[in-house]
Amino acid sequence: MLSIALHNIFRHKARTLLTLAVIAFSVVGLILTGGFVEDVFIQLREATIHSQLGHLQVYRSGYTDRGRRDPYQYMIDESGKIHDKIITHPHVSDVLLRVKFSGLANNGRADLSIIGEGIQPDKEARLGTVINITGGRQLEVTDTYGILVGQGVARALQIQPGDYLTLLVSTTDGALNSLEFEVIGIFRTFARDYDNRAVRITLKAAQELVDTSAIHSVVVSLDDTQLTDSVAEYLDRAVLSSEFEIKTWYELADFYTKAVDLYRRQFAVLQFIILLMVLLSVVNSVNMAVYERVGEFGTMMALGNRRAEITGLVIKENILLGLIGSGAGVIFGVVLAWAISGIGIEMPPPPNSDMGYTAHIRIVPRMVIMAFGVGVLATFLASLYPAYRVARIPVAEALRNNV
Repeated sequence: MLSIALHNIFRHKARTLLTLAVIAFSVVGLILTGGFVEDVFIQLREATIHSQLGHLQVYRSGYTDRGRRDPYQYMIDESGKIHDKIITHPHVSDVLLRVKFSGLANNGRADLSIIGEGIQPDKEARLGTVINITGGRQLEVTDTYGILVGQGVARALQIQPGDYLTLLVSTTDGALNSLEFEVIGIFRTFARDYDNRAVRITLKAAQELVDTSAIHSVVVSLDDTQLTDSVAEYLDRAVLSSEFEIKTWYELADFYTKAVDLYRRQFAVLQFIILLMVLLSVVNSVNMAVYERVGEFGTMMALGNRRAEITGLVIKENILLGLIGSGAGVIFGVVLAWAISGIGIEMPPPPNSDMGYTAHIRIVPRMVIMAFGVGVLATFLASLYPAYRVARIPVAEALRNNV
């Protein structure tokens, strides 16, 4: 029956090729859209990690719930010991210390409310591969009283590298303290809202500004993003005590999680539409092919073939169509994805960003398998009703179609 089914589907070459084309291009569409969406997820994920958050962040317990109201009550005193414990993990590539503060920036003409970070410049430069310096240069360890300002801050205060900026903040005791800094550079990250208010100074200067030797967070950079959960679980269980809490990058990245959820829902709708399109196209083709062969099926039943065998033959023919069309679609889709990725797709900045990027079509094995499965499943479902109907036509009535 399998060889008969294979012979039958190529008896009408034009119709068969049209059906195969519909299936193949639908599979290609799923592979390309799936690969594109996956690339968006990965690039957005890595931009989020390598501009601000790192892979993991460690805080004193209670900081994420209550630290915004009183951040100086949730500082980490013995940061060196935590650093030494975490850095020993084989998949931890770097451990960074940060102090957070907020206050006013003044350039002698105007004030601007800012959020700031005290950072370790050498380590932040290794982590922040997505941060672009649009003016001046990167902050260095020797720039004790140097400052990096976000692009939005520089625009609002009309400052350039070489200008001076005074920061006025509250210390841990509630007093006011101010320090003057030289603008070393202007940076741009993936998040416009952050750039509109953010400044960065050295860790030593930040501790002097807020009058403390403690820090707010320990940022952990890993050698593989896929290991985020396993490393977080290990550190939480075996390294950190109950005095500390650990947060993964996706727990801190609200925009990323919402964007991914939106894209996944849209892609699910697209998959359904393509499945429906293939189903309707193949149903039309199958119906035409099956009912043109009613006389043939009548002859087969008259010669002793059972109705179940007729049904099975029609289904086998269409499954073969699905396998051939989906296989061709996978080959063409992978080749096309590889070719498009070689060229790249220039994308405009996403929402809440000023940075465009070059998109690619990633060849994702699970997406390829899913696309192949959708093509086969659609043709299988399309064959069920015509196969059922034709096998239940009375033999005498079916034989009249041979006249």
